[in-house]
Amino acid sequence: MSTLNSRILVVDDNAGIRATLKILLPPYFAAVEAVASPKTLISTVRTFRPDVVLLDMNFETDINTGNEGLFWLTELKKQFPDIEVVLMTAYAEVPLAVEGMKRGAFDFIVKPWNNDQLMETLSSACQKRSGSQTKKSASAATMLWGSSPAMTDIRRTVDKVAPTDATVLITGENGTGKDVLANEIHRLSNRAGKSMVSVDIGSLSETLFESELFGHVKGAFTDARADHTGKFELANGTTLFLDEIGNIPLHLQSKLLRVLQNRCVTKVGDTKSVPIDIRLICATNKDLPAMVREGRFREDLFYRINTVTLNLPPLRERTDEIASLVRLFTERYAKQYHRDVKGVSDEAVALLEHCVWSGNVRELQNGVEKAVIMSDNEILQPEDFQIAENQMNITPNSVAENSLEAAEERVIRAAVKKYNGNLSLVAKSLNISRPTLYNRLKKYGI
Repeated sequence: MSTLNSRILVVDDNAGIRATLKILLPPYFAAVEAVASPKTLISTVRTFRPDVVLLDMNFETDINTGNEGLFWLTELKKQFPDIEVVLMTAYAEVPLAVEGMKRGAFDFIVKPWNNDQLMETLSSACQKRSGSQTKKSASAATMLWGSSPAMTDIRRTVDKVAPTDATVLITGENGTGKDVLANEIHRLSNRAGKSMVSVDIGSLSETLFESELFGHVKGAFTDARADHTGKFELANGTTLFLDEIGNIPLHLQSKLLRVLQNRCVTKVGDTKSVPIDIRLICATNKDLPAMVREGRFREDLFYRINTVTLNLPPLRERTDEIASLVRLFTERYAKQYHRDVKGVSDEAVALLEHCVWSGNVRELQNGVEKAVIMSDNEILQPEDFQIAENQMNITPNSVAENSLEAAEERVIRAAVKKYNGNLSLVAKSLNISRPTLYNRLKKYGI
């Protein structure tokens, strides 16, 4: 039951139950948090961002005629409809738990619970949450093609390849949007009716590799307390996206190759083969041909996964996309964090267009997210973005040099005002040295 990418929040006023679950759950999940009162439920969800909430139905306080669980379930689903909720109830309260499922709960367990049943229920809830996130990201992560020759060629190829079942290998630097392109290919495919199943190979330990991809049966190994369906079987009839394919250790590559060749999987601890019908998309930031030459990646596997190769150029080669990306991310995060941010100023866009984004789209996205969270402005201004001096890409021939300098001046003036003229704090906040700050102050007459 490998759900190590999932996060569980336990809400129960019984200290013994919280302590037990804090011991029982962590080996199976990425993070486990426990709180005693539902009064902190909403705030904890905002900060902890769980995939599944394990919610008791009764607490010490008398809310909503004793149906506290139903009350907080309703509040939770109202604000975070995508989070799955599993209710904990006493046997006599089973009718209430059934009512909870009508209101959106994933399932319920009866206390005292059976450990295997609890783990199976939480695992199923996590898998449902993972599927809904994939579906959501496929619709939310819009593919912005831009007008660069490289992106135009990729789009032309995608239009031809997407409706087929051809295996696609997407290459490119970290943060270029390989997962977004994979979602776009799936969206345009004949398998778009089912959610794409994604696996981050880089996050899998060698011991979990076979179990996560191919599944296992109960009792296959010490902690195999229930049957687990692997990603290949979950992707039957749809698209399987294997991210960071270059991270698979050489001795495990043969196992993946065998499944791709035979188009069937055998769960760990089982002898029965299960046929699979998948469309495979892989991605990597590594130079696979070089790895093949060095003997670190199987040549037969390489040719199996790259029927069509798409190389995503870095953001520095498609700067025409930056303005659209900034506005898209601003709108998305303003909605996500309930911030009263209406847009981005032209000066701020000019500043971001003339920065070096070594982390590509992902770094730009993180910068916009932080600005939306921290800004007090309805329209994001240059000073809302934390730009390091070594990110500034100013050249004498830049057509936007004047507007960029104006943006830089505004950022410095805002920092001086914010820190009441304390130049040490100003320099630290701008990530520049004091001598550099003095030069800028002199240049702009500050």
